This record gives sequence, structure tokens and C-alpha cells, in this order.
Amino acid sequence: MLIDFNNLNINQLSFNTGFEKKVEAFLEEWYSAGNTVKVQTSGSTGTPKIFEIEKNKMINSAVMTCNFLDLKKEDTALLCLPVEYISGKMMIVRSIERKLRLFISEPSLRPLENLKDEIDFCAMTPLQVENSLDKLYLIKNLIIGGAAVSESLKNKIHQVKLSTSNHIFETYGMSETLSHIALKQLMPEPEEYFTAFENVSVSLDERDCLKIFAPNVNAEVLHTNDLVEIKNNNQFRFLGRIDNVINSGGAKIFPEELEALAKREISNEVVFVGVKDESLGQKLLVVIEGSESESVRKIISELPFEKKFHRPKEIIFINEMPRTPNGKVNRIELHKIINENS
Repeated sequence: MLIDFNNLNINQLSFNTGFEKKVEAFLEEWYSAGNTVKVQTSGSTGTPKIFEIEKNKMINSAVMTCNFLDLKKEDTALLCLPVEYISGKMMIVRSIERKLRLFISEPSLRPLENLKDEIDFCAMTPLQVENSLDKLYLIKNLIIGGAAVSESLKNKIHQVKLSTSNHIFETYGMSETLSHIALKQLMPEPEEYFTAFENVSVSLDERDCLKIFAPNVNAEVLHTNDLVEIKNNNQFRFLGRIDNVINSGGAKIFPEELEALAKREISNEVVFVGVKDESLGQKLLVVIEGSESESVRKIISELPFEKKFHRPKEIIFINEMPRTPNGKVNRIELHKIINENS
């Protein structure tokens, strides 16, 4: 289905599938007299919540992304994300704001499977990108969000034959920032730091966690639980979430950094977790998605960890990682599974 926001006539559109009807419902809400729309959080770090967001703030967010990517009227975009969440809603709002031609595709693990023509702009999750590597050349501007992009996926992307006109970015943001407020380029030239949009400033709080001031999308200074390294007032490097930090024998361990190291060598989903331990406080374990594998065990055991205490005390294999509806590993549920089976 195609919605041309440059020549929009909703009454002439036919919304047939269940997903298309969800898009229709959002458009009805958007064009209603109300000043806000309802958005659901992913629930990746707690109980899912529904809250209302001002439409003008969503437009401001859309403008920042469209300007950064230099999207123009009548450019094409592809929606392949659930519209219950801010990620899918913002793809529609960007299309409205910039008068794009938006193709609607049922969210799936292979959203580009039937794509034949070039698209100017698309947003996908890492798992969707993983299953679409052979079609990435059709996307001029791709943003990847919903979860961190693993080192393994980055390597796979760099092995794909893409032209210099193909731009791929990892996003940083959350529901409270109305999708992302910073991008980090992965292709054609990989960058180490996220760069915040114009009128967005970043700093550290007393915990060394990121503070965001983005007045165009949120009047409040947002205090995150993300530990970062600040390069300047608009560039930062993500280290890990403070609530994921593992305290083992008095040493603080950032699991995301260890996961990035492991995913350079293996393609399986890898999660480092801490479980209660009488002597250490927390014992470091690594959970690997997939069947028991001696070769994977060997790779983990031979990883060049920076510190001795970074080496996991135990390696656990799990058939399938628990995930939230938008594809993120559900660390809370994973901890429950480990504790129940320990």
C-alpha cells in the first residue's frame, strides 16, 4: 500500500489488512482535533506504559531527522515497524511533515523481501536488518533502532557491497525523546560517537549517566540510566545501562561492552548477566542463544577480555532469548529464567 502525503486524500485510500487499519487509526487520531496522540513504551526495561505526546513535539522531532538526512518532498519511505510504538508512529509523522510517499509493509523479520525499487528512507530494527542484508542496497538512508547494533551485525553490513550513496545510521533515543535525538553513522564511514541533532545538548549527571536537553521535543531535562563518555556537548559514546551494571567482588562490569566484544567473533545473541553469589555479591555468567556448542564455548573462553574479572564464571545456552514485542532482549525476563533454572 502507498500513501502519498504530497497528494493526500484519505477517503480514497483502502486500508485492508490488520496492520493497514492500525495505520488508518493513527491517521484518524493525528488529523483529529486533539493536540496529543497515545504512545506505548516497549517495556524492555519495565512494565509497558501508555502516555500522550503533543503532536507539535512530534513534528519538531520529525523535522530534525528529515533535515539531518536531507529528505525532500515526494521522496519515498518505507514503514515496516509496529505503529503501536513511537518508532512506527514517527515514520508516519516524518512522511506527513516532509510530504513523502510512504509505502506500508506488514512488520516482519524480512521487511525488504519483496522490495524491488529503491527507497529513500527506512527505519528497521537490528533483527530486520540482519535478515535484509541482500536488499540493503535499495535503501538510500537507513536508520537502525530499537536495540543496539551488535559488532557482528556491523561486520555483516560492511561486507555487503554498498555504494557511497547508501547511508546507514545507528540511532539513540527513547519514547520520551520521541524516537531518536542522535545518530551514529555505520556506513559508508563508521563513527565511534553519536552526534546529537541541532538544539539538543548532552551532559553527565552525578552517576556519569547521560542527561539530555532537547527543548523542541521535551521541555524537561531528561535523566537517563545510560552510562556514557562525553566528547563534547553534542557527541557521546554509549557504555551501558547503569541498571545492567554487574558488581562482582567490588568490580563494576558493563555487560554491553563484553557483549560487543563477544559478538565480533560469534553470530549468536549473547547476553552477560550477574546472578547472586555469596562470596562475590554477583557472579558473572554469559547466556548464549542457540544449541550447546563446544566451538562457541571455545571462542568465549579465548576472548581477549581486558580484565580477569570480565571472564564469565559459567556459560549457559538457551534455545531462544526472551524478547519484547519490538525485538529487544528482555533482560528482566532472562534473569527470571536463569534464577528459576539455577
